[in-house]
Amino acid sequence: MQFGIQTLFGGAVASQPDYVIAAGKALEERGFSHIWAAEHVVNFPRYASRYPYSDDGVPPFRTDTGILEPFTVLSFLAAHTRRIQLGSGITILPQRNPVYLAKQAADVDVLSGGRLVLGVGVGWAAEEYAALGVPFARRGARARDYLQVIRTLWCDEVSSFEGEFYQLPPCVQGPKPVRKPHPPIFIGGESDAALRRVAEFGQGWMGYRLTPQTLPERLAKLAAMLAEYGRSLDDIEIAVSPYDARCDLDTVKRFADLGVRQLILVGFADSLDDLLRLLDGMAETLMVPGAKL
Repeated sequence: MQFGIQTLFGGAVASQPDYVIAAGKALEERGFSHIWAAEHVVNFPRYASRYPYSDDGVPPFRTDTGILEPFTVLSFLAAHTRRIQLGSGITILPQRNPVYLAKQAADVDVLSGGRLVLGVGVGWAAEEYAALGVPFARRGARARDYLQVIRTLWCDEVSSFEGEFYQLPPCVQGPKPVRKPHPPIFIGGESDAALRRVAEFGQGWMGYRLTPQTLPERLAKLAAMLAEYGRSLDDIEIAVSPYDARCDLDTVKRFADLGVRQLILVGFADSLDDLLRLLDGMAETLMVPGAKL
């Protein structure tokens, strides 16, 4: 079992470069496999959209919690770490221009020596889409086109694409990513539509707020979809975050028995001291004994 962490590079600590550097080094020293950097380009005083990972539908972050843009913070962390994998967790793909996203991600992969993991999803906040002038409707279909644009830019000497939501004329983008054929793409989300994207495009699946009780049904659905593409669960790295659910060593073992290869823990802190205490507790109670499972 590997252990990744999604830590919020936002709020007061986002304006402290020394905090980001120290956090990256502390995570690497304690043996975390991945850093996952979240994305929200703007927040709102009130949401009509329902946040999918809380019981009341209200997001847990404050309006003034500005989050560092993921590829910016990951490139910064690349200069101060050596081994830990650097994941966008998640990038809200349909909100972005796919050509620029492919370029940013490839450059982080190059500068980090091949440590970039592209985590993408379609998001939940219609308000954020509106602020960016992007339609919220059919964002899943848009994401499908964008994933194909990214793959051709990463893999093909001369890239092009013709789809409903994007037309890319023959062009050349470089440098290409270090990792071949391309950095792993992790698809985030728990819906049937998200699992379909995993089956078609993903090297990994990032499931959020799941438990050993709720995961098997989603895995069975994913396995059936993968079979339609001539693939199986063995072809996918399953990464699960229990998020705010209780997680102890027994939980880790049960996830491992279900085929989970990475457990993504949540490490939000307002200061470096708080973060270090949190990480030390995770390492002692979960990571060190859990690594043997």
